[in-house]
Amino acid sequence: MDLNTLTAISPIDGRYRNKAIELAHYFSEYGLIRYRVLVEVEYFIALCELPLPQLSNFDQALFPALRKIYEEFTIENAQQIKEIEKTTNHDIKAVEYFIKQQFEALDIAQYQEFVHFGLTSQDINNTSIPLLLKDAIEEVIVPAWAQLRDRIEELAKNWERVSMLARTHGQPASPTRLGKELMVFVNRLDHQLNLLNTLNHAAKFGGATGNFNAHQVAYPDTQWVDFANKFVGSLGLERSQVTTQIEHYDYMAAWMDNFKRLNTILIDFNRDVWQYISMNYFTQKIKAGEVGSSAMPHKVNPIDFENSEGNLGIANAIFTHLSEKLPISRLQRDLTDSTVLRNLGTPLGHTVIALKATLKGLSKLQLNKTVIDQDLEANWAVVAEAIQTILRREGYPKPYEALKTLTRTNEKITSHSIKIFVEQLDVSDNVKSELSQITPFNYTGV
Repeated sequence: MDLNTLTAISPIDGRYRNKAIELAHYFSEYGLIRYRVLVEVEYFIALCELPLPQLSNFDQALFPALRKIYEEFTIENAQQIKEIEKTTNHDIKAVEYFIKQQFEALDIAQYQEFVHFGLTSQDINNTSIPLLLKDAIEEVIVPAWAQLRDRIEELAKNWERVSMLARTHGQPASPTRLGKELMVFVNRLDHQLNLLNTLNHAAKFGGATGNFNAHQVAYPDTQWVDFANKFVGSLGLERSQVTTQIEHYDYMAAWMDNFKRLNTILIDFNRDVWQYISMNYFTQKIKAGEVGSSAMPHKVNPIDFENSEGNLGIANAIFTHLSEKLPISRLQRDLTDSTVLRNLGTPLGHTVIALKATLKGLSKLQLNKTVIDQDLEANWAVVAEAIQTILRREGYPKPYEALKTLTRTNEKITSHSIKIFVEQLDVSDNVKSELSQITPFNYTGV
């Protein structure tokens, strides 16, 4: 069976392929191989620039040609590497052999043995994977979050003066404003997006067990730690200074946890909007031809917010496993990180699908101010807090208890019952006038 969007096992590569396709450039097998080639080529160039004695006569005018190996890397090139891997049964060795073939084509075969010189596979993996993650975050993930964040802020500004009944424990509470409630999520997203900026992308680059054993024995006078720090830094990464054979993934775990918190905020947002739709505070634009239910023709379901919530849940489950598993490896290294890292794009794919689903849902929302106002009018009891607070200010005896007696009954509190209560209070006319101005529509705070 050929692989296509109908036969793919994962919905990321199947049903939702067009929603997350931009991540394939980074997290597909092709993407991973291309980044491995990039690191190998740039490492060889760095050795030439050092230079090692045997590379001192390398023609630096060939550097652009070397960089074209990864800059113009094709699917066909990746397939060549996969064919080599069928023989080597080793993915990084296959990359090395492919680059050596390119050296032959460039007539520089005499320098082949300085490809992957002194390195272990994890020097390449633990540099290429943080690099592709960094690029994906900067070029796809953060812009997607910023787009959603900005859209929520736009709606918040549009609806900043819309008074709305708040609910705590599901019960009517002191009124608020719809715009402010949306700004709560903007503020939360801003905090977490700012935290992302404090995290580094760490790479491991130090030979078989992190000690530069092979480098040191071959060139004992070279400052290999300084060289590696400079090389890794040139890629925009931070080199972990003391490691085993692999990166310890503490920074990567922090990235996963940060993404999980962002997703959790969006789950909370999706559920709130879903609830407002169920309360008819929002209606949804109807698209001709769409069906909400196979049995109930009237249904217009909040499917985009539900889709987003489901994808975020899957993403967070995988983010949790990544952040808990990756920092743990037996002794100097076991292989469990390798297979786990191949799933790095999966939670990010589900996250991007979720972000786009929420954006789509927001584009359908229509404010139903009539219902919002009806809800406020039906809940005059919520001004009791305002009245008792002013009475406290005035030294009125037991104001809380007085309002409790009025409101904590099974009888409906209306504007009329509040008016009668205020008129019967033993306070000045000025205070009565002040109290009479309070309504569920204007008692919304700052």
